[in-house]
Amino acid sequence: MANDLLAYAAETYQANLPPTDYRLCPIEEIRSFPAADLLVGCYPCQGYSQGGAREASRGINYLFKEFGRALRAIRPKAFIVENVSGLTRADNRALFQHQLRNFRQAGYTVQWKLLNAAHYGVAQERNRVIIVGIRTDMGVSYEYPEPTHGPNAGLPYVTIRDALQGLPEWPEGEFNSEEFHWYYMSRNRRRDWDEVSKTVVSRARHMPLHPMSPPLVYKGPDRYEFENSGPARRFSYREAACLQGFTKDMVFPDSNGMHNRYKVIGNAVPPHLFEAVARALPNIW
Repeated sequence: MANDLLAYAAETYQANLPPTDYRLCPIEEIRSFPAADLLVGCYPCQGYSQGGAREASRGINYLFKEFGRALRAIRPKAFIVENVSGLTRADNRALFQHQLRNFRQAGYTVQWKLLNAAHYGVAQERNRVIIVGIRTDMGVSYEYPEPTHGPNAGLPYVTIRDALQGLPEWPEGEFNSEEFHWYYMSRNRRRDWDEVSKTVVSRARHMPLHPMSPPLVYKGPDRYEFENSGPARRFSYREAACLQGFTKDMVFPDSNGMHNRYKVIGNAVPPHLFEAVARALPNIW
């Protein structure tokens, strides 16, 4: 079973994972849950995110209580929660601790760690809080997976070149071609082919630059300019999906337009990161 409020998220999920019992509605409307050994959640992060409203008092920040409600109803052997790194900022600390207490009081041994998806085979720099809980009667603890990619790991980082190999250089109609406004040019949003990407975001206007674009040159506080007048563009939504770790043949339904495609990709949890976290769960099944 899966749940989301965004219609296009449901369409994309069902197009790629058709057997799923998908509930398109506010989580508050779901009154019963199926039995499950594992519960996974990624409740809204707009109030915690560096790129969001950053208002700790927003009602949307308290949807973790709905996750806690599902946790108490299902009583899975384990759960995994993903959220943005801003959750650990000083101004969010009390709210973060509230979340952890909520899950511990449900009967779980709970811990958290900040992980970078690039360390687990994802072609982008993406720091996320990963909360893992194991039901206390299981009598075991969780250890986070060691990095598999990077300078001190067994494999090199997966680069933009690796992730986008075989895709067209100028996929007309698949990337946001809006003008690069002043806010976009207030920071360097470009990485080279043999680097990991900047973080893939959910807003089409703020998507990082494709490395075919000219380098950005610092011109003063909050101001960058292109080094030359060569062609420049943002990553396409399909490229963004590949940088998240999804396959090149991922299906995107035709409805709802390009911006929603960027949104569902930017909001997603990179599969390789989630797989590493889930595989590290102890043998409690």
